Amino acid sequence: MLPTHLLVIRSGATEYDLLGRIRGTLDIPLSTAGIAEAEAAATQLAAAPPDVLYVGDGPCSEETAAIIGRKIRLRPRSLGALDNLDQGLWQGMLVEEIRRRQPRLARQWEENPWAVMPPEGEALDEACDRVDAVVERLLKRHPEGRVAVVVPHPLDRIIRWTVAGEPLGDLWDRDPAVPPIVDLPIAAGWKPYMRQQPILG
Repeated sequence: MLPTHLLVIRSGATEYDLLGRIRGTLDIPLSTAGIAEAEAAATQLAAAPPDVLYVGDGPCSEETAAIIGRKIRLRPRSLGALDNLDQGLWQGMLVEEIRRRQPRLARQWEENPWAVMPPEGEALDEACDRVDAVVERLLKRHPEGRVAVVVPHPLDRIIRWTVAGEPLGDLWDRDPAVPPIVDLPIAAGWKPYMRQQPILG
């Protein structure tokens, strides 16, 4: 049996992303630049389309998936458990504003997000548990083939961490140098990546 390939696709940028504001679970549509990013991702995927296309909650993910779906002729399937990391009272704030108002907490978040929960937000462990459950469900449904999921930042990095142990990096930094599409081969018998020792990237 061939391994499943999980294609993790980061949704296009919103105005919040471009301004350096924390989007979290806020319903913010794609910016003009984000639409262009989604179209570029669609063109890239058209060369080797996935077998199925899933999308997490939120306008930016849904718009990105719709653009991709039209290009590769796949209808996106909704995955409600893949809503973004809830960053609570930080949502809508500028990252620089948090660093100025709460420098100690901001530094802890950037150095070890496992040890900090955004005020009234979601713990990183909880987000990983959600991701683990979704991936396990997808593997049961698609034991082989290419499965694409469109999710917002930073949920794309959280998926890559829990599936393949890739470094989380800065969860506030939507780095344009980070590839918007990452192919993760998942062998039979896959188990969620062990999280006892946080990997800082």
